[in-house]
Amino acid sequence: MKEMYFTIAGCNHYYGSDFMEKGMKVKLVKEPDNEYDNEAIQVKIKGLGKVGYVANSPYTVKGESMSAGRLYDKIGGKAKGKIVFVTDGGVICKVIRDGKDKTVMIEEDKVNDEDQLGFKI
Repeated sequence: MKEMYFTIAGCNHYYGSDFMEKGMKVKLVKEPDNEYDNEAIQVKIKGLGKVGYVANSPYTVKGESMSAGRLYDKIGGKAKGKIVFVTDGGVICKVIRDGKDKTVMIEEDKVNDEDQLGFKI
């Protein structure tokens, strides 16, 4: 089993991404009542609140990271993540805990390792 990755989208509508650094922790919170996307997942940072959403469009999902639609049913109501890459094209994170306080993994054939995720560093 390997880790799940996701892209943070919409940062420019909140605080931007210039302050984000590798290793920072984020919190994922499902937003089922979102009027635009019923699979919306907010991304929050302690002390700031909402900083964006898990990308859910082929235009905003980077590399082989998962869209919000693919991730939605694999996490509880809340989950935690950690930033692994900050690039000009987006912020890539790894899910580190689901809402049931256990490490979240996916099948090995989906993702081999960070070097093979298709991200441009």
